[in-house]
Amino acid sequence: MGNYPAAYQANAGALDVDRAFYRRIAEETDSLRPSESFVIPIRDATAWTVPAGSVCRIVAVQGAQVGDLNIWNRHNPRERMWAARTRQLQRAHVSTYDRLWSTLPYLRPLATITNDTLADYGTDSDGGRVHDLLGTRCDPYVNRMLTGEDFDFHCHSNLTRAVLRYGLTEFDVHDVLNVFQCTGLNDADRYFMKACPARQGDFLEFFAEVDLLCALSTCPGGDLSVPLWGPDAGDPLPVCRPLGVRVHRPSPELLAGWSSPPVAGYANRHGMRMPRWGG
Repeated sequence: MGNYPAAYQANAGALDVDRAFYRRIAEETDSLRPSESFVIPIRDATAWTVPAGSVCRIVAVQGAQVGDLNIWNRHNPRERMWAARTRQLQRAHVSTYDRLWSTLPYLRPLATITNDTLADYGTDSDGGRVHDLLGTRCDPYVNRMLTGEDFDFHCHSNLTRAVLRYGLTEFDVHDVLNVFQCTGLNDADRYFMKACPARQGDFLEFFAEVDLLCALSTCPGGDLSVPLWGPDAGDPLPVCRPLGVRVHRPSPELLAGWSSPPVAGYANRHGMRMPRWGG
């Protein structure tokens, strides 16, 4: 890994994070009031809402399992997590204090990661890291292209079914945060996936900066220890496990001084001028 400087660097602290605030959210668990808790079965997905100012935890309840996460503004699904810009403003593999940014023209943090039990995983001997934004969800279209077979329980399909009750469709499903997934780029600059390092009880937790709609798929590849495609492909069903989701609300005292971030300040003119009457 080189030490070449990052391209996206901000003036005047535009990317600064109030670490003390999010540290308090993560540490003062006694002040968190549970509001929702459920388990997503294997090869399935669930959509749920997270009110602004709440904390959401994704848990490996039975051991290693990858989860594909989508996030939208609950009141405006055109504003949704932007994986590419998050890679540029934060990292390609996110962890504590990283923020998940929204699409244009909104461009603001939708969520901030407050706690990650895999934060110390770092970079392994193959260059793998966890909580991946390099890749995206598995889908039945690519699977058909690679294998010639149809399979209806890829993450794209799982997420599509999950969001229907919120009035969304396949067109709203977007590039994901691959929670617990270990990935990297090999010497040929090609994307690779490794077996998930999560253990029972590991979790990734984030703070909702605005009212959110979330959807999470338990990947049909399970912990990804069995290749999905290629000459060594096998049946990953035995390594598929459920994932848990817990939503908590911090006490009002912990949220003192916090407010949802505003949308981007750009005036949205794009160099265009309104036409004048008669001219």
